[in-house]
Amino acid sequence: MFDELLRGGMAARIVKVDPFDLVVFGGTGDLAYRKLYPALFHRERSGQFTEPTRIIGVSRRHLDRDAFRASVKDALVRFAAADEASSADLERFLARLDYVAADAAGDSGWSDLRETLGGDDRIRAFYLATGPDLFCPIAKRLGAEGLATERSRIIVEKPIGRDGATADAINTDIGSVFPERAIFRIDHYLGKESVQNLMALRFANALLEPIWNSAHIDHVQITVAETLGVEGRGAYYDESGAIRDMVQNHMMQLLCLTAMEPPNSMDADSLRDEKLKVLKALQPIDGSNAASLTVRGQYRAGFADGGPVPGYLHDVGRHESMTETFVAMRISVANWRWAGVPFYLRTGKRLPQRFSEIVVGFKRVPHVIFDMPSDSIPANRLVIRVQPDEGVKLWMMVKEPGPGGMRLQHLPLDMSFAKAFGMASADAYERLLMDAIRGNAALFMRRDEVEAAWRFIDPVREAWAAMREPPRPYAAGTWGPNASVALIERDGRTWNEDEHDGE
Repeated sequence: MFDELLRGGMAARIVKVDPFDLVVFGGTGDLAYRKLYPALFHRERSGQFTEPTRIIGVSRRHLDRDAFRASVKDALVRFAAADEASSADLERFLARLDYVAADAAGDSGWSDLRETLGGDDRIRAFYLATGPDLFCPIAKRLGAEGLATERSRIIVEKPIGRDGATADAINTDIGSVFPERAIFRIDHYLGKESVQNLMALRFANALLEPIWNSAHIDHVQITVAETLGVEGRGAYYDESGAIRDMVQNHMMQLLCLTAMEPPNSMDADSLRDEKLKVLKALQPIDGSNAASLTVRGQYRAGFADGGPVPGYLHDVGRHESMTETFVAMRISVANWRWAGVPFYLRTGKRLPQRFSEIVVGFKRVPHVIFDMPSDSIPANRLVIRVQPDEGVKLWMMVKEPGPGGMRLQHLPLDMSFAKAFGMASADAYERLLMDAIRGNAALFMRRDEVEAAWRFIDPVREAWAAMREPPRPYAAGTWGPNASVALIERDGRTWNEDEHDGE
């Protein structure tokens, strides 16, 4: 439906990109099949590519071109709803595909890749859909083989390192081959429509920005809740945990976009300068206050996704683990705009609902003129739903229709993007891939952003290690450890869960 609508009344909005070669390292991996090829196929259906554009998969598996195309076709049928109705688009897309078997950490296959790319001066984008341990070897080899041309970009997935030191090493090695303007550190959350709409809401409406400060806002909540467990990622996840997997990147970026000052333009560096200021303004959490400002949890057996599920230790095949699957934090931004306004962050696996949202809780009205208790009028709140069902709700008090006095109800002004625009939102990877091809880095992280985020996160991790306390257990299908409820309720606030109950 998305592409049909684009081809109809919205076709004029499609801006074609110059011809390019996209080389996907990890080209037969889960990320490539589930996200990258479907996103590229949707851009194909929308008519965004120009000739001659190619997509080249690279991995150690020995496949010929036809076998690779068949595997991608299977993935598109499964993950992109490719069917007979899109057969012409599908065949055109498959014809763009090529494949090279190469060892990212060794010598084999690199001459084949160099021959496949040839000497054309078109845009080259190297997407590293691999583990972070291969980022540096691949980048260095691209430089040594002369494949990193003036018009090349490199796209790297999170996580960038395991801590500040390893992130610095990765950034230095990649930066020795590619200039900063050609390095695209991808965080797919920044490609989501509702995240970008946060900037539109704040900076394109005179209604909100004047009250976007501590004089009117009581607190902010950012939640990224997942119903799934580690789902086959146990080996990676047990070395990572929720703070590396979600907080250091996704949630820090959402916090920055919520709290940043207005940039002077939508230029990439103007945006990233303002996000960096937020990261630098975060009050430290370390051994002196981590116990009171953070909560770690680990899911146990319980009920989720409609049935019983095992606990984390079963999922990773271990008898014990200090890895957290849940994190809640109370963060303060030490500047004039946000002084005294707490930011509550919460993320976890095996929670009751899957959603990501930003909740801006405003202060209560200062005086109640109606014949009701003063605490019976809830505060307004703005709920920005990142996923699923992307949209915005502004909860307000309104009069209930009919005679019989002034009866008030708390109801939302509800804008669903799908309903408002008559179309589903494009997948985040669709926008981000095309932005990288164009060289537009506005929605990608700059090196100093990554390093500033680690400077905040590293002391938290070190404090947890020094406390030597295991993560607090919580049953799968619940909202995490009870301590996370206490974290916010001791401030007289509650997590925004009421509108998710029964979904």
